[in-house]
Amino acid sequence: MSLDADLILLGGGLANGLIAHRLATRRPDLRILVIEGGETLGGNHTWSFHDGDLSQAEHEWIAPFVAARWTDYDVRFPRRERRFGTGYASVSSERFRELLTRQLGQRILAGIPAVDVTPTSVTLADQRSFSARAVIDGRGARPSPHLDLGFQKFLGQEWEFDRPHGLQRPVIMDATVPQRDGYRFVYVLPFSPTRLLVEDTYYADRGTLDTEVLRGHLADYATRAGWGEGRLVREEHGILPIALGGDIDALIASSNGMPTVGLAHALFHPTTGYSLPDAVHVADLVSRAPDISPEGLARLLDAHARNIWSDRSYFRMLNRLLFHAGRPEERYRILEHFHRLPDPLVARFYAARLDFADKVRILAGKPPVPVFSALRVLAASRLPKESA
Repeated sequence: MSLDADLILLGGGLANGLIAHRLATRRPDLRILVIEGGETLGGNHTWSFHDGDLSQAEHEWIAPFVAARWTDYDVRFPRRERRFGTGYASVSSERFRELLTRQLGQRILAGIPAVDVTPTSVTLADQRSFSARAVIDGRGARPSPHLDLGFQKFLGQEWEFDRPHGLQRPVIMDATVPQRDGYRFVYVLPFSPTRLLVEDTYYADRGTLDTEVLRGHLADYATRAGWGEGRLVREEHGILPIALGGDIDALIASSNGMPTVGLAHALFHPTTGYSLPDAVHVADLVSRAPDISPEGLARLLDAHARNIWSDRSYFRMLNRLLFHAGRPEERYRILEHFHRLPDPLVARFYAARLDFADKVRILAGKPPVPVFSALRVLAASRLPKESA
């Protein structure tokens, strides 16, 4: 039987898009087909990362996707304001889509969802079928009984203002705003002297989003900031998983042998929800795969997901402290306390590369949550499968 491709990448989001780019660059002999159920690749997102999240080689190949880059960033809390002298960068869906469309051309098929998927074939809603040596599923997060999650939910608006807004660098967290629905902060990216992305963000127990309420909060924030009149360029919203615990083996088994990448394989930073660094690492991993059969790719990707999950157990414990050791409106105190630490340690935290001394230092000092509540959460952390 003749095959339509060597690899079908099902889902045209961040994870599969970067895999496609890396394969097209490093293994041009492979025939790749990207199938996206939505109208366009990449959706409507802004993905960001810190300089320390990636190796030098990874920085070099991701550079064409970067829409904006800054040398430092600020955080703001009721009792602490600070500037961190480490770099920060963002990738826009628009840049992502343009680059991949130019690179892949007719190897992208968008606008028709898949209705039947196997490790070697995809059937679309219009009854067209495509076969390949293997299919990689990168269609994003889906509900799973095998993960215990909190949620990072947000509404973002990109504005072009009539006059300069005055911000020189990102504000990664402005938690001086009223605390409600968990830990709340505003995230601001200055893309130009007159253009800003402003997001109202919550670390919440419930994964529901009232966009009208959040639009009102953003309007109030802009008024207080004194940015003046402007034009709304676009709006994005999302609900990202924050990992509290779970059973990685059961999660992987639920894929039924399908090679899987991205959020569905818990490949995101457990605390920040950032997914771009993991997507970059996986794209390199797949581009070096010696065996691109479904079995070979599943073994490779499943082992990687298990290793990542094991390495990041400390972050899930911190998340349980954040969500369960204090009142929701007091959660900001934990982040405020954390941001007292030196720049290099904070950078290693964002890169999910903490050493033993870092882990001890993060928990040192006067606890920002009630002691007995923290002890209860820490004791629960020792239960099987990290049940909280």
